[in-house]
Amino acid sequence: MKLEEKLENGHVGGTTEPCLSETPQANGKPRANGKAEGSTKREANGKSYVPRRSLKAYTWQEIQRHNQEGDQWLVISRKVYNVTEWAFKHPGGHRVLNHYAGEDATDVFRAMHLDLDIVKLYLKPLLIGELAPGEPSQERNKNPQLVEDFQELRRTLEAMNMFDAHPGFFSLHLAQILILEVLAWLVLCHFGNGWTVTILVSFLLTVSQAQSSFLQHDIGHLSIFKKSKWNHLMHKFVMCHLKGLSANWWNYRHFQHHVKPNIYPKDPDIDMGPLFLLGDYQPVKYGKKKIKYINYEKQHLYFYMLGLPLLMPGYFNLQSMQVMYLRKYWVDIAFVSSFYIRHFITFGSFYGIFGTVLLIYVVKFLESPWIAYVTQMSHIPMRMSKEENRDWLSTQVLATCNIEQSFFNDWFTGHLNFQIEHHLFPTMPRHNYHKVAPLVRSLCAKHGLQYVNKPMLTAFGDIIRALKRSAAIWVDAYYE
Repeated sequence: MKLEEKLENGHVGGTTEPCLSETPQANGKPRANGKAEGSTKREANGKSYVPRRSLKAYTWQEIQRHNQEGDQWLVISRKVYNVTEWAFKHPGGHRVLNHYAGEDATDVFRAMHLDLDIVKLYLKPLLIGELAPGEPSQERNKNPQLVEDFQELRRTLEAMNMFDAHPGFFSLHLAQILILEVLAWLVLCHFGNGWTVTILVSFLLTVSQAQSSFLQHDIGHLSIFKKSKWNHLMHKFVMCHLKGLSANWWNYRHFQHHVKPNIYPKDPDIDMGPLFLLGDYQPVKYGKKKIKYINYEKQHLYFYMLGLPLLMPGYFNLQSMQVMYLRKYWVDIAFVSSFYIRHFITFGSFYGIFGTVLLIYVVKFLESPWIAYVTQMSHIPMRMSKEENRDWLSTQVLATCNIEQSFFNDWFTGHLNFQIEHHLFPTMPRHNYHKVAPLVRSLCAKHGLQYVNKPMLTAFGDIIRALKRSAAIWVDAYYE
């Protein structure tokens, strides 16, 4: 029987996912017995010898009241956790936890974390109770069969080793980037810095920068190396040293986008005001308040003139620097400084200090439309809404779309043409997206979710069509 058929019939292989935390607490306080690590190992093997204590039972009505920044509870595998104090220590940023406060976070928790054994150690002190026996595992507005089918799909993909990254694959991409950087320098050394040579150098560096964007995106999500500290350092190297942007800034911003894509106001990627109004909610809000910073009726033209060329050298670059300075990310600042120092050493003798700075920003200017199209074509045309507390599968599929696969499309987008699979499984290495796409498509068909897959040029055009549609909504609200 094919895997697609197994999924349709609800018989995809795999075992029931173990609870993420089995160690109880009394009165909501962590048990300090000095045996957390050993206990975790026994639980991971399904052989816990620690007697269970009774946990306080909560209803969904009680849990949903704790959804404020100063009072955050969430549910993972029927266990209730108070993450209020932990939120500001969370490596992914405090807003990610706040976005799921008062909700079931089982699937998003599993999606965003690779090493559950480590995470369990942090969860144990936060455990305060569990769902009451009569309560469903998810909120009552969610389809339990859809949730179970998705979790079954994940177990199947884990059994197929679809989450195992191949370091050689990513090493080749890093080699591509470094070869382009070296080639640009060799061209200058051999031919001098004439206009034709400068154009060629700018082209080589632009390709290198764009591919660096995709590689740092991979490393930011994956543990390519066995020791996470090496993955952490490699992310700093690629994002900060090769691109000149803050890795911490990217993490905190990008993870918010992943957990609540296209949800106002939780996804920072769709808050482009006052320059652009996206979806249905923002245009109505601005229109009714008679806000007109620019003529939004022509925002699709501003997208060509400002959005495409200035996303990287303007918005992202300035925001990254601001966040690094205000939050004192000293390691990021050191790595980003090395980006500029390397360019001055490599190209300073050819162009001087001012010319080298100009070269850096010309390359960012040329890279910007590439990255803008790739990152926006799968989200701007899709559904945008306020919080609806949907299940993980529906949340991601409604907010993302795929671009048809080809060798060029895979390379040009860094495999982000498989946005649906990437959003459902952020820690899955990109070389496996095409393998799991048929299973995801089958699951969507089973539950009546539209799996959107379109040609790349159509996707580019849909960005403009979406901007025009939002502009029309603003006009109606503004002049009503």
